[in-house]
Amino acid sequence: MADRAMFYRIKQKFERPRLTEIEVTIIAELDKINLAGKIKPGDKVGITVGSRGIANMLVMLKVIVEYIRKAGGEPYLLAGMGSHGGGTPEGQIELLESYNITEQTTGTPILACGESRMIGTTETGLAVYALESAWQVDSILVLNRVKTHTSFKGDLESGLVKELVVGLGGPKGAKQFHSFGSSELARLLREIGTVLIHELPLVGGLAVVENGFEETAVISGVEPKDIIEHDTKLLAYSKTLMPKLPVDQLDLLIVGEMGKNYSGTGVDTNIIGRIRIEGDPEPAKPAIKRVGILDISEASHGNAHGMGLADFTTKKLVDKVDRKKTYLNSITSTFVIRSAIPMYFDTEKELWDGAVQSLGSPEADALRAAIIPNTLFITELWVSKAVMQELKDKSGLEVLEQRELYFDEEGNIGLRIKLAH
Repeated sequence: MADRAMFYRIKQKFERPRLTEIEVTIIAELDKINLAGKIKPGDKVGITVGSRGIANMLVMLKVIVEYIRKAGGEPYLLAGMGSHGGGTPEGQIELLESYNITEQTTGTPILACGESRMIGTTETGLAVYALESAWQVDSILVLNRVKTHTSFKGDLESGLVKELVVGLGGPKGAKQFHSFGSSELARLLREIGTVLIHELPLVGGLAVVENGFEETAVISGVEPKDIIEHDTKLLAYSKTLMPKLPVDQLDLLIVGEMGKNYSGTGVDTNIIGRIRIEGDPEPAKPAIKRVGILDISEASHGNAHGMGLADFTTKKLVDKVDRKKTYLNSITSTFVIRSAIPMYFDTEKELWDGAVQSLGSPEADALRAAIIPNTLFITELWVSKAVMQELKDKSGLEVLEQRELYFDEEGNIGLRIKLAH
């Protein structure tokens, strides 16, 4: 029986560049773009903060705040997260608090805002929006992480440009952006971003790239005029650092926990090989027949956008769903199927049994399965015997232990990866 399958805990080896002197690097990069020379005494300088958890973000913000003060400016955190946080100032503050980003921890006020104004049009006649709060400051330093997106692909994806277009665009900007098909989004980032870079009082950008262990690998300052080109180069580099599953084909993938702190869609579509966007083809690989998600992180605050990417889930996850937040996220993105509730079960064992039965109840040794903690940290994972057979001659892997699949008294899967994070 598949519920008696033998599993192997393996460790993957990924390239791991990382910065050790974050504070020194930030100061050097801000000096490189002459930020101090662009700040007049008493200038209010906004530093963008988005809705994604970024490694060392609090440290970065403290250094930038102090740098601006030494230059004679008055720093402010400028909440720029599109429709996230419910699209309200209160929701934005709450979301930032979940990352320990507050006025107290950063030593500077936060400007949260849910209202946008139209500030211009693109060459094709599209309205361009920016938060009202963007006009409460004299200048803006845009800060964000550059990485591949979970809903579209192109030379521009998540990064400084997206923080301007969707983040500082506010709910109106985010809604307009996501109303287009995914094939258009990279182009729209460039088109709308060009207008925003010209119209907003930008003094520069600070781009962050993380490695596959969610550690800071790159911090790079950039002049406003070079932001688009800078984003494209860093995006290409960031993709070389992305973690991935060790095989391209699975019968069953079990994800221990979904969450906004792991991916904008709760589960990284690049890892599970599913996007579920109407009219767009699914990726050719990885090819995974069934996906089960067991739980949702506290950091998501009930936003379960992305649960619809799974085939199976648990009652405990469904009971934690904040429908208002989840639906707002999905409606704004227009990818509504991602908030559909999958088949859900009272226990993880029932989920496992249902998933295996849906696959035709293969023998334990034939089942191609993997168990991961989430779609961000997959350096370590459990794989079944059939998968291990494929990996036995693959380099860059280490077998840490082997154990038969088991369930605890409450019906939870016993094979877990304990994260140091």
